[in-house]
Amino acid sequence: MTTRRDNPDGPEDINAAFAEIIADLEKDETFAQRVSDAEARQRADEGKAPDTAPEDGPAAEAGAGEDEEHFVPPEPPPLPRPQPATLLGVAVILLGLLVLVFPQLAGPAAGMTLPLGLLLISGGIGWLLFRLRQGPDEPDDDDGARV
Repeated sequence: MTTRRDNPDGPEDINAAFAEIIADLEKDETFAQRVSDAEARQRADEGKAPDTAPEDGPAAEAGAGEDEEHFVPPEPPPLPRPQPATLLGVAVILLGLLVLVFPQLAGPAAGMTLPLGLLLISGGIGWLLFRLRQGPDEPDDDDGARV
């Protein structure tokens, strides 16, 4: 079994390889420019407290008008009344659930409650899906953009 010191890829070789990579990067002009920019930003940031915001600029302008007006959204429109056919579909689904949950309501035909309940539920869902609108009521060329 070899130890880490006996391994040719030991810490000495890793450090030498890392130093070689850094030396190649320092020769690259774009990397040197990035490093000098980062150092300049770091020196500029050291002069300021980390929790202070700039006194001028878009953030200061946005904060100035904050106390003057508050946005109050308009009241939402009332919910539309469901159509009788929609209520019928929901009632069929509820009847199917009732038959599944309380099979003793069927009386002597208790063996038929599972298929009957499943048929009622799937029929109610099918009825509601059949009544879905396929598209808008009237064609509208307005894309919603306002200038």
